[in-house]
Amino acid sequence: MAEPKPPTPTPGDTYKGWLFKWTNYIKGYQRRWFVLSNGLLSYYRTQAEMGHTCRGTINLATANIAVEDSCNFVISNGGAQTYHLKASSEVERQRWITALELAKAKAVRMQAESDDSGDDCPAVPPTSGQGGGCRNTEIQSTLRTLSSKVEDLTTCNDLIVKHGSALQRSLSELEGIRVGGDMGEKIRQVTERATLFRITSNAMINACRDFLSLAQNHSKRWQKALQTERDQRIRLEETLEQLAKQHNHLERAFRGATVLPPSFSNPALANKGGVSGKGDASDEDDDNEFFDAMEDPAEFITVPADPKYHRRSGSNVSGISSETGMDDQSVNFDELSLASNPESPQPLELEPVRQRRTRIPDKPNYYLNLWSIMKNCIGKELSKIPMPVNFNEPLSMLQRLSEDLEYYELLDKAAKCQSSLEQMCYVAAFTISSYSTTVHRTGKPFNPLLGETFELDRLRDCGYRSLCEQVSHHPPAAAHHAISEKGWTLRQEITLASKFRGKYLSIMPLGSIQCLFDKSNNHYSWKKVTTTVHNIIVGKLWIDQSGEIDVVNHRTGDRCHLKFAPYSYFSRDVPRKVTGVVTDKDGKAHYVLSGTWDEKMEFSRVMQSSKGENGTEGKQRTVYQTLKAKEIWRKNPLPEGAENMYYFSSLALTLNEPEEGVAPTDSRRRPDQRLMEEGHWDEANAEKQRLEEKQRLSRREREREAVKVASSPEEGTHLDNYQALWFEKIDDPVSGETLHVYKGGYWEAKDQGTWDMCPDIF
Repeated sequence: MAEPKPPTPTPGDTYKGWLFKWTNYIKGYQRRWFVLSNGLLSYYRTQAEMGHTCRGTINLATANIAVEDSCNFVISNGGAQTYHLKASSEVERQRWITALELAKAKAVRMQAESDDSGDDCPAVPPTSGQGGGCRNTEIQSTLRTLSSKVEDLTTCNDLIVKHGSALQRSLSELEGIRVGGDMGEKIRQVTERATLFRITSNAMINACRDFLSLAQNHSKRWQKALQTERDQRIRLEETLEQLAKQHNHLERAFRGATVLPPSFSNPALANKGGVSGKGDASDEDDDNEFFDAMEDPAEFITVPADPKYHRRSGSNVSGISSETGMDDQSVNFDELSLASNPESPQPLELEPVRQRRTRIPDKPNYYLNLWSIMKNCIGKELSKIPMPVNFNEPLSMLQRLSEDLEYYELLDKAAKCQSSLEQMCYVAAFTISSYSTTVHRTGKPFNPLLGETFELDRLRDCGYRSLCEQVSHHPPAAAHHAISEKGWTLRQEITLASKFRGKYLSIMPLGSIQCLFDKSNNHYSWKKVTTTVHNIIVGKLWIDQSGEIDVVNHRTGDRCHLKFAPYSYFSRDVPRKVTGVVTDKDGKAHYVLSGTWDEKMEFSRVMQSSKGENGTEGKQRTVYQTLKAKEIWRKNPLPEGAENMYYFSSLALTLNEPEEGVAPTDSRRRPDQRLMEEGHWDEANAEKQRLEEKQRLSRREREREAVKVASSPEEGTHLDNYQALWFEKIDDPVSGETLHVYKGGYWEAKDQGTWDMCPDIF
């Protein structure tokens, strides 16, 4: 009886049938029952042995399949196992070869995926927490199945091409043969090859049918899932936009109703033990992103000094106070110093002081999504990001730098001090006071153009004059010089490095600030701390200052170590706290400073110090016995309506006021900044782009000129050889730092009205 014809092999199906296997030279080929399943080829003596006895198995993933002649083929896995097999006909052999090649391709793919895959989602009904992972696994499994079917199609396609070519050759030979005895043999060959082609074509059709069926089954499910994701994204975007608009509306409504006192202007300011206010401050607690710094233990503790110290002479405090018993009176050391000094400035002026403006146009209420611009800028340098003026304030960075002189009186008082240690207290207070103007100022100042200047001439009003110049563009660097009739000089060069981190923006000032006093020849230097702007994405923007500053007197070796504590939601300390200790060259403490950088600072004279109890992490804290604290600095109140004028201080309101006789490069003459102040923001944006493009063209021109004059490639390495107009770079012999210092000539040029040397930057 004839054997039943085995089915056409289908990719992925189990394939079974009889084959002849070579055993040895005595028995030769023996008939065996072969089963191909899951990438494994097994054989048995009879079909009845399939349930209990397997005679051998070979893994096709590592096997090599070779065809010897019309009916024979060999399967080997590299020497350990080799099957010499023979089919009953060439057609039967080809069925097995097709099934074996498909099974091998699938086994190789499954092995590769098994090596690369990670942990799969457990095969249990997904909970709410693991639904997304299981959905991902299901999609990956479906993709692997479809990919497997595509590979099957590729294998079948290769076989069709192979057998189609053989069939074509046979047909060509048949056409050229003469009628005779060879005709029957050639027809038989063509018939067999046509049968092989039909077999592989049927396998291809079956693989296509499986692939189409899978694609149709999953297509509707994927389309539905995709539409669901799109709907969720749209709803989320609409919700975020609505929240932002509601937040903006509530903020405007609250501003129109009342003005928050300084201590409640930001939710980060309220003490936990205090009474929580209603409305804006409490409603924003859920929206605001807080910078939760670890609460550092206090480095020292202050306690009231023993009463015996109050009876001692206080002659070493500037040589002014005769008894420290005046400690109980609200009189500051500096007030006594100034009152007793015949050179103290008198409030009367021989000439009337110029009346300066007290208002600027209110800030327009233009809504713009900050996140839509900043999301593409994470990790980048802020000075290289083109930003619209909507995020600016109508002042340049040079003018913001000049705002450090808001509390110049502290340096006036420091210049009158007889004691360098007491002078250090005022210099430290001046250092802290420069941050008080930033508490509400979330707007970004304009990046100065290269060669831009700003003068602040307050000689008649306050006894000082100041000049700033942008001396470098990449990296952006500004040089500042201020000199006072009261005997002090302030100079600084600041380079800002800023990074956007997604939730917050960090601004790291690089460079040094120096203060010199003519009378004592004391030379002080210090650096600035890091400024962080929080809630860039959602919530109300707020600013924090954190880090440490060492104010050093290079002449005497005195030092003041200031610590700006970062805001922490879990801290029990007052927010924005600053502490400091003034020590002499031997490390002995003489004064302690404490307060906040946005409100006031106090200083106390140290009578005795000792090592106290261990704090956290085993650190031993110093205990200072001090006299009663005296207020050394207090922030000036903001002008009326400041919340509608970018929270500018009284000084800041006057910085961009037009003045006659200033240099053509002065920030007051910058057109985009002027248009923004007047409320024409669209025109300001267009003008800002024009100025930035003009600056880029000027830089390219300087580079071309540098290439022309360079005598060798080495000399042309630094192509942008811009030279500052009013400042020159020197190595300071006292502090050992390199910085730009004022070289003179500006005020003389202003008196003569000759500005021919100034570049055309606007």
